Amino acid sequence: MKISTKGTYAIQVMLDLAIHNTGENINVKKIAERQDISEKYLEQIISILNKAGYVRSIRGAQGGYRLAKDPKDYTVGDILRTTEGSLEPVSESESPLAVWRRLSDAINNVLDSVTLQDLVDEENARLGGDYVI
Repeated sequence: MKISTKGTYAIQVMLDLAIHNTGENINVKKIAERQDISEKYLEQIISILNKAGYVRSIRGAQGGYRLAKDPKDYTVGDILRTTEGSLEPVSESESPLAVWRRLSDAINNVLDSVTLQDLVDEENARLGGDYVI
């Protein structure tokens, strides 16, 4: 299993929105600058996240994006499955061996046990920041 750029950027975008969750909308340009992602590619990723109900889109001069729910309500697994589809390392039709099922279960258990809030907390600890969500 290899997580694509789209998947890693989706996690970065969601983390950025969570860290900067002040109640104000955040425009794509600011996110793109902070995350060093092209605005065009970022808009594609945010569109996927918006359709999945993970972010809210607000139009207009004060428009932008914000998380639709609290950071603790998102798991890394959910975000990645939204952008990547299946997280299976090997499809069962290719190889029905039990070892691949156990590996898949282990991957999903880890990704589903880490919330966006966990990532915020880790980032704050790493940076020694005082971000409050």
